[in-house]
Amino acid sequence: MTAKPKPSPLFLGIDTGGTYTDAVLWSEAGGPNGKVLAKAKALTTRHDLAVGISGAVDAVLEMAGTDPAAIKLVSMSTTLATNALVEGQGGRVALVMIGFAEGDLARDGLKAALGTDPVVFCPGGHDVHGNAAKLDLSGLEAALPELEKSVSGFAVCAYFATRNPAHELSARNLIRDRTGLPVTASHELSAKLGGPRRALTTLLNARLISMIDRLVAATEGFLAARNIAAPLMVVRGDGALVSAAFARQRPIETILSGPAASLVGARHMTGLDDAVVSDIGGTTTDVAVLDKGRPRLDPEGATVGGFRTMVEAVAMRAFGLGGDSEVALEDGALNPRILLGPRRLVPLALAGLMHGEAVTSELERQLRAPNPGRMDGRLAVRTGVPERLAAGLTGAEAKLYELIGAVPQALDRLLTSNAQNATLNRLVSRGLVHVAGFTPSDAAHVLGRQANWDAAAARLGAELFARRRDGRGQFIAASPEAISERVLTALTRLSAEVILETAFAEDGLDGAATVAHALVQRAVDAHPGIARLSVALDRPVIGLGASAPLHYAGLAELVGNRCVVPEDTDVANALGAVVGQVRVSAEARVSQPKEGLFRVASGESVRDFNDEAAAIAAAEKDVRAIAAGRAKDAGTDNAEIEIASEFRVSTVEGQRMFIEAHVVAVASGRPRIAV
Repeated sequence: MTAKPKPSPLFLGIDTGGTYTDAVLWSEAGGPNGKVLAKAKALTTRHDLAVGISGAVDAVLEMAGTDPAAIKLVSMSTTLATNALVEGQGGRVALVMIGFAEGDLARDGLKAALGTDPVVFCPGGHDVHGNAAKLDLSGLEAALPELEKSVSGFAVCAYFATRNPAHELSARNLIRDRTGLPVTASHELSAKLGGPRRALTTLLNARLISMIDRLVAATEGFLAARNIAAPLMVVRGDGALVSAAFARQRPIETILSGPAASLVGARHMTGLDDAVVSDIGGTTTDVAVLDKGRPRLDPEGATVGGFRTMVEAVAMRAFGLGGDSEVALEDGALNPRILLGPRRLVPLALAGLMHGEAVTSELERQLRAPNPGRMDGRLAVRTGVPERLAAGLTGAEAKLYELIGAVPQALDRLLTSNAQNATLNRLVSRGLVHVAGFTPSDAAHVLGRQANWDAAAARLGAELFARRRDGRGQFIAASPEAISERVLTALTRLSAEVILETAFAEDGLDGAATVAHALVQRAVDAHPGIARLSVALDRPVIGLGASAPLHYAGLAELVGNRCVVPEDTDVANALGAVVGQVRVSAEARVSQPKEGLFRVASGESVRDFNDEAAAIAAAEKDVRAIAAGRAKDAGTDNAEIEIASEFRVSTVEGQRMFIEAHVVAVASGRPRIAV
């Protein structure tokens, strides 16, 4: 009797975006690229992420008629961390700087990123060879009782911690012992020099911990409730997979997670080796380049929300442009342009779907007024995050936060001064409050090109926006349809601009944004001027995102090449999440503090050797062991490890002089699956 062949294992991919949570069920069987068995979407529920996850995954399981026990691996990508940095959101954290001066805050955008969050300076740190200065943590110890009441975590960065992490470890242990709050130390995230930028990366990581922790906890809770006993993986910003536990400790590495997964998915779906990939979501448009079947990586570190981090990730440019972008008017112009983003609003159509009469009645009231108001079509509502995340509010912030509830309130009733508007913006940046308003998604509903939310609320918002006045005192549009067409045209035009800007930047051209804007303006202008300008990409555009078929329909003529929108473009991120590999690295540095002494700094250890060869061998052994351990923690049991060494030497009077060596181990393998 012939035994029945074992069924092919099933893989569940989830992508939690700013607006939608996507799910896809995929099988390795069914062809060289496997087969999508089912896909579904649900609204991302920021107050309780498990609701959106369960909505999408339950729909997929029902469509496929699948026993949850057949799922052997769950992999997740997310744009939550990227969106948080673009929108300036995140928990309030304390930054501990050891061995730095206050003037160092002015470097690499650290002061701007810090904002009003507290910072503590302590004497200490090390030199380039790992020799220690005197450490004094008394100031930190004295500040901890007050800080633990007002922050959600700590970021610790010490001078030259990548050459000796001892002082960071001391501060980390002190904070954990006294407060029990999460602590991120800079040496855990990067082995690169450049203290202020390493501090910036650590600060952002600490801010994101609670957000990613909630996402992982919500997903794990959902999987347990459905009896899905499969490992949970998360896509990192370079497209690699890591375990959920790994991602919880290093959430900064999930910035550009969603876009990185989309690149993997785009390559998988189209088979194109060379393309510009543009992924439009609710909050951002993320643009990157595929070369020879692999995404270009940015070795200098990912730039998101204007901050250059030390996170090696896909060379992705994230723009605050999406279906839920804030629609505004250019100030002071006779014929003002439509401006989009970078802030995300809750579309009025979505707010109307969720809150019904509470939204439409306020919009109708504003329409009955004889003159338009500057806050027309805007409402505020709490996001529903846990109350502990509202720690550290000022008196004005706390007072306004108390007035805002779970039902949207019109801003013209809620705010009584310009100062309160600034206060509201701070609550939004903390992720405590959403503002609802007119967006491209609403424009699409008005024109019948999108129909999943409340079209009546969208139309009311469009009417209110259309009766705003230009510099001559005239209404800016004759009808809701007219303003909606202008908004969607602006979104396509701006999409072309960000794609061309990315291409110019990848080519190393200065002034990429200005040139891209000028070229697109000439392309859409009925009177292009004396100088005829044109531009064409050398490769097609792959358009990703649920709204890509709508917004990219007229893109080809603006970028000079075809635009390919794959069949499963709406779940590219979720699909990309399940076809990737685990990949982690470990680094060691070998320096020569004095002639004949070779110092190895690897992981959290520093050791001295009297022989160069012995030091290099020890460094290679260390990074191999560290990479193997990280690979296991990241979710693979069968990692292949490659080691590369780079030497800096000089020649003096014909003699080779050792300066420094950089040893890197890269471990990669397929994630472990449930048996």
